[in-house]
Amino acid sequence: MRVLFSARSAARIASAVALVGLGAVMASGAAAQTYPDRRITFVVPYPAGGATDVAARLLATKLQESWKQTVVVENKSGGGGIVGNDYAAKAPADGYTVLVGITHVIQAPTLGISLPYDPFKDLAPVTQVAISPIVFVVPEQRPEKSMKEFIAAVKASPKGFPYGSFGNATTSHLYGELLKKVAGIEMTHVPYRGAAPLANDLIGGQVNGGFIDLTTGGPQLRANKLRALAVGGERRKDALPEVPTLAELGYPGFEAEGWVGVFVPAGTPKDIVKKLSDELARIIKSPDGAERLKGVGLDPVGNEPEAFAAVLRKDFERWKVVSDTAGVKAEQ
Repeated sequence: MRVLFSARSAARIASAVALVGLGAVMASGAAAQTYPDRRITFVVPYPAGGATDVAARLLATKLQESWKQTVVVENKSGGGGIVGNDYAAKAPADGYTVLVGITHVIQAPTLGISLPYDPFKDLAPVTQVAISPIVFVVPEQRPEKSMKEFIAAVKASPKGFPYGSFGNATTSHLYGELLKKVAGIEMTHVPYRGAAPLANDLIGGQVNGGFIDLTTGGPQLRANKLRALAVGGERRKDALPEVPTLAELGYPGFEAEGWVGVFVPAGTPKDIVKKLSDELARIIKSPDGAERLKGVGLDPVGNEPEAFAAVLRKDFERWKVVSDTAGVKAEQ
């Protein structure tokens, strides 16, 4: 049976559709006006005490103060961050479960890791909290004062140098293998279970060099126990203005950096995402917030969701190139 629609019927249908859309927008706006009206949970997919946890607790404390609503931090570690990321991705999309994650969110797919979630489809970016600078360091007792001298020393060594990383398939490992490729050197990879034990063995001279995050390595650099020879990223770091970037030294591919970022489950109303993003960005850029982030070796950012989304897309492509060039794949 063929059904005919009159112009009046079509108009009524169009009006009804418009009203439904308007109702959805109004509902979203109303939700944002009352948000938050109960406890917010910040999920940190790593153990307490690390840079991500420190940043999350700073944001939670400040957000609780400004919004007069309880904000708690829950550490859901496991699987290199996958357990916590998955928990947050599958939480209700209402703005009350917030993920404070790191670069591994978009780095993992480039390493061939099978994920129970899609970082681009199941998570919505809120704001990039801060950059986590990574630095190539050597023990203070080593003679090399520059990256050029270090590369020369490695090439002159018949057995190759042992270099350390804070774990297999981490940024530290990826950068180490990439350095071997672009500098044409041979080094033996020694993985550690985290940046702290790596720092201890660097100081002790058990490994001759390695990439370490500034949060962990900063205190050792200031205490003259480690020496920085180069930094990753597109530009020099305020904390280490005299240390050149690897790109400056003629070693390309190290522009992608680690970061801490905030996400919510995909489908969270945009007005709520914006409200959360605006307040977190204000906290991050405030004198006290910025100073405290810098105090733990992080460079504050605090951008809008759209800007953070652009960072995710760009960094995904960058890390894919790094992973492919370095030849590193995660063990499943």
